[in-house]
Amino acid sequence: MAQNYYQKEIETMSREDMKALQSEKLVKQVKHVYENVPYYRSLMDEKGIKPEDIKGIDDLHKLPFLTKADLRDAYPYGLLAKPLEDCVRIHSTSGTTGRRVVAFYTQNDVDLWEDCCARAIVATGGSKKDVCQVAYGYGLFTGGFGLNGGSHKVGCLTLPMSSGNTERQIQFMMDLNATILCCTPSYAAYIGESLKEQGYKPEDIPLKAGIFGAEPWTEEMRKGIEATLGIKAYDIYGLTETTGPGVSFECSEQTGMHVNEDHFFAEIIDPDTGEVLPEGSKGELVFTSLDKEAFPLLRYRTRDICVLSRKKCSCGRTLIKMAKPMGRTDDMLIIRGVNVFPSQIETVLLKEGYEPNYQIVVDRVNNNDTFDVNVEMTAEQFTDKLGDVLKMEKALANAMKIMLGINPAVHLLPPKSIARSEGKAVRVIDKRKLI
Repeated sequence: MAQNYYQKEIETMSREDMKALQSEKLVKQVKHVYENVPYYRSLMDEKGIKPEDIKGIDDLHKLPFLTKADLRDAYPYGLLAKPLEDCVRIHSTSGTTGRRVVAFYTQNDVDLWEDCCARAIVATGGSKKDVCQVAYGYGLFTGGFGLNGGSHKVGCLTLPMSSGNTERQIQFMMDLNATILCCTPSYAAYIGESLKEQGYKPEDIPLKAGIFGAEPWTEEMRKGIEATLGIKAYDIYGLTETTGPGVSFECSEQTGMHVNEDHFFAEIIDPDTGEVLPEGSKGELVFTSLDKEAFPLLRYRTRDICVLSRKKCSCGRTLIKMAKPMGRTDDMLIIRGVNVFPSQIETVLLKEGYEPNYQIVVDRVNNNDTFDVNVEMTAEQFTDKLGDVLKMEKALANAMKIMLGINPAVHLLPPKSIARSEGKAVRVIDKRKLI
């Protein structure tokens, strides 16, 4: 497709010019944070670092890290860098343990965030001629508001559907000829499944593209969504802590997400030592907000594991790319001493011909970990012959053992027996008392 850009000058900027812009912004940001955020100032003082020690992006490694624990300790106002009267909005994480993380936004913060999401929409081929259906949740969750604002910036007709009410989603999609769908990948798969059940074929569906994020998903799942909905499925990445979706986005090449590095500087570190790793290394992703005013985070540890690359992209963008996160350092499961990521389970399921409707259940009995994987069969696979089911379970367990190096107990379930999610899918149930 013809390459389009929302802000071409930035998206195709030379490496030298981008580095100069990042350095200029970082110097101002460090001064802003040091003068207005006592919590972070104390972290810098502990390291003996003053704002004048940061002369450009090459000095970033001198600054201390921030973690989610810091954000919870500083809740609610401890990391706020602007007076409340200058703030126009908050968003919050949906974590279930500890204190929630609350992020603040000035109007300028909102405008820049919406620009980032607009870049993502245009990268999929979106324009003011499109109808953009936003089925991410609205409210404290950042997904709905981010893509909604980006859609407005592009000039699309925006359907602010929020998540849920799938029948209504389908009605509006078909009646108003929605061309771009924005939601979690698990919900996109569910919408596709529902359309198929209603007799729609991919060629009947007006969609041409989807922007999916907020949860891990695999290439196999992408292919399944693309086939069912008749679209190209694009990844988008973000965190409430930094702004929301739009920190990075996928282009037509679909080989990683371009980081909006005029706003967010990305590093890869060794998660154990904190050492900055060279380009191409796998490690923990760290982001610095270069121009966020109300809630600027310097060197925030995301816990996402990925790789950064400056390999030339066919789309023409020069923005650095991040690979799809390969897991997280904090939601990685350690089962009988083996590191297990849910995405590995999903890869096996899709490769073996199953749909990505599954749950991992981990427990500890008599000091030994139990590892069960409940998998839903498709209507075509379903059989009530016990012998056939046992044979299928054994084959699937063997495939998982090859991938994981550990043998799970696989349980095949009838179609529709695992609860569908209209938001983030609940993939892991860990019943162990590990704290």
